[in-house]
Amino acid sequence: MLESLQTLYARDIETLRAEVELYPEDELLWREVPGCPNPGGNLVLHLVGNLRHFIGAQLGGSDYVRDRAAEFATKGVSRAQLRSGISSASTEVVRTLSALDPARLNEPFPLPAYGKSVLTGLWLLHLSTHLAFHLGQLDYHRRAVTGNRKGAGAVSVTALFRS
Repeated sequence: MLESLQTLYARDIETLRAEVELYPEDELLWREVPGCPNPGGNLVLHLVGNLRHFIGAQLGGSDYVRDRAAEFATKGVSRAQLRSGISSASTEVVRTLSALDPARLNEPFPLPAYGKSVLTGLWLLHLSTHLAFHLGQLDYHRRAVTGNRKGAGAVSVTALFRS
């Protein structure tokens, strides 16, 4: 199970990087689209914050401190800064999941969700689907503001095959 989670996170974080690269201008990441609650840049900040908080800090012991409100309030961050955040999140996820004892998957996650205990394995699956959900939103945002229908390889089945 842990190896499968590592594969999914690696695939989806790579897709997150690819989506950011497909925006031809930094400003387009911040363009609002009627009916869409968040521009692409805020989705990226939110995903980076989520991964670094729950996986990097809570499971991996990093010193990252999350400011969830800022993930949605901040505007105008450059693609270079977003790429840096994605790299930090990727490093923390890889380091944490590589060192995680598989037995921990059947233990409670260190931080309760809404005051309730949830198993670490289930929480990591939830975080993976949360990442995929927002990747879909990011993809649609990018296509809407750029007019570019090119995909970023999201949810690639071939990424699941071992070399």
